[in-house]
Amino acid sequence: MTILHAQPSNPVPGHKPPRTVQMARQTMTDPQAARLYTWRLAHEHYENFTVIWRLAPREMRQDFCNIYAFCRTADDLGDEVGDRALALEYLADFRRQIVDCYQGKARTAVCTALCETIRRHDIPRAPFLDLIDAFEQDQRVGRYETLDQVLAYCRRSADPVGRLVLYVTGYRDSQRQLLSDKTCSALQLANFWQDVRGDILQRDRVYLPLDSMRRFGVSVEQLRAGRCDENYRRLLRFEVERAAAMFEEGRKLLPLIRPSLRIPIRLFGDGGMAVLAAIRRRNYDTLTSRPTLGRLRKLSLMVRAVVSLAVPMADGIGSLFKGRPP
Repeated sequence: MTILHAQPSNPVPGHKPPRTVQMARQTMTDPQAARLYTWRLAHEHYENFTVIWRLAPREMRQDFCNIYAFCRTADDLGDEVGDRALALEYLADFRRQIVDCYQGKARTAVCTALCETIRRHDIPRAPFLDLIDAFEQDQRVGRYETLDQVLAYCRRSADPVGRLVLYVTGYRDSQRQLLSDKTCSALQLANFWQDVRGDILQRDRVYLPLDSMRRFGVSVEQLRAGRCDENYRRLLRFEVERAAAMFEEGRKLLPLIRPSLRIPIRLFGDGGMAVLAAIRRRNYDTLTSRPTLGRLRKLSLMVRAVVSLAVPMADGIGSLFKGRPP
């Protein structure tokens, strides 16, 4: 059950953090300006979570933008600062900002907007603090002995996102939360298996369980060297199938939510399954290049979700191609 710790990093010369890092420490207490900032941030990115706000019922879109801005900022504070000690300092400050939200105080754009969402939907603070915990853990931990340890990390790095979505959509029960957790953890695993090479070269992190690596005869040095052989392919095949089974379990959530939400929620899982399919098409080689989904592939997933669920989503789909705030 040993967890190996990554070595502390040094500041990266010439590294310029993204604007989210700057805005996480810049005062902005005007609610309208804060909402516009979070909306623009969500609109600038095409990620799994941004599909939610683009396809969700209009009255929920600003809340999803606010939550996305929190997630994007916390992630960038962990990975884009360029120095682990400084990242921990910034994350600790971000944690204090969230605690302040629950005391009716906000001083930055993200928290000013997020406070409105928290009040409107009576969201507990645990999902926000869990996400910050996970990004802090990334600064200290770079190896995991078992899949259970990786999933324990996913419970704080991924599952809170699904739970936040459920809170905004009015669902608070444990049954739906646990099914959402399956999809969110599986999506995190799919991203890990997609990014094996980048994680070790850029951040000295290995999310592949060490016990699985030993079982299939794969070493950390092999990952660093980018050497894909049959042992690595067998390892990835094993881990991909474990993630796929979790996606299948998570699909049981769909009949338990109202029809207007099923397409955006389904696209979470479909996007992750598409990543696994891309890995399979490359014969499980995620060391020599990173499997990706093109924009057309993402659009086809959306169309397939709309057709299969037979829900009229003309307004939601149209908003994907219009730069209009909700």
